[in-house]
Amino acid sequence: MSDTSELRPKLKKLFRLQWEPAQDAHVLLYPEGMVKLNQSAAQILLRCDGTRDLPTLVADLEQAFNTTGLDADVRAFIAGAQTRGWLE
Repeated sequence: MSDTSELRPKLKKLFRLQWEPAQDAHVLLYPEGMVKLNQSAAQILLRCDGTRDLPTLVADLEQAFNTTGLDADVRAFIAGAQTRGWLE
């Protein structure tokens, strides 16, 4: 398995992340539809802008939410988002 620490996840151009007042949530829009995101998913994807590697992304989330131990969950979410084709 390759080291994913250098990975700098970024939303593919096909997708747009935005706040949707009608849904009272962030949503991921794409030509075939929409995915309503929970708060955790939205906060991770908001940071997937291609500027942060995974350790930095995790550290940013842990600081923002005053917690620790998010590494495994964030990496699992990123892997799932890549599988779904959301991230470059």
